[in-house]
Amino acid sequence: MFNHLRVKLPEITATTTDGVRLYETPEGNKYPSITTVLSIRNKKGLHEWRKRVGYDVANYVARTAASRGTKVHHMCEDYLNNVHVSWPEKWKEHEKHFLPYCLFNQLKEQALCNINGIYAQEAGLYSDKYKVAGRVDCIAEFNGELAVIDFKTSTKEKKEDHIENYFVQETAYAAMFLERSGIEVKKIVTLIATEEGSIQVFEKYNLDDYLQLLKSYIEEFVRGRNA
Repeated sequence: MFNHLRVKLPEITATTTDGVRLYETPEGNKYPSITTVLSIRNKKGLHEWRKRVGYDVANYVARTAASRGTKVHHMCEDYLNNVHVSWPEKWKEHEKHFLPYCLFNQLKEQALCNINGIYAQEAGLYSDKYKVAGRVDCIAEFNGELAVIDFKTSTKEKKEDHIENYFVQETAYAAMFLERSGIEVKKIVTLIATEEGSIQVFEKYNLDDYLQLLKSYIEEFVRGRNA
């Protein structure tokens, strides 16, 4: 059974305006999602990839990846919420999805076992300082240290220098959580389950470096919106 130390966080609501996902805070501010902000730099590469493979293939790959990732994320969330113990009938629904369930089991055996002391799951967060918002997968102790934890899936292993945006996003959540709760998170953890059968675990502590990158992403996003 996983131990929960839930922190009270304010509710935020999401809307989409002109293709931009916005979160409204209790104070009435509307901030773009951190995912939207970070996607700006990837748009050119994605457009070129879609042209190269064809739009039908690209749409199929994108839908499949999104569905796979969503299912695995829900499995991780329910598992950490002890649903497999408290509500076995609901848990059996997950077992019907063969590939996502295989990926989840890899995560469970090699990474989720290192999680405990869960502060937040799928929680809305926002920063008045950076003017961004989003929903964090998990904030919990990982190997005994409080961390922002992100669950990912992939067809094959990721090269570390290709996933800088993951680390920036997780650092943004750490900054948002500090603002909303007063609790400092000094570590970020990226867990990637691959269809090749491997689990990649990236643990990072140099959050100041990623905060500087976050600022540059935000500045680029604002310039693009004002152009």
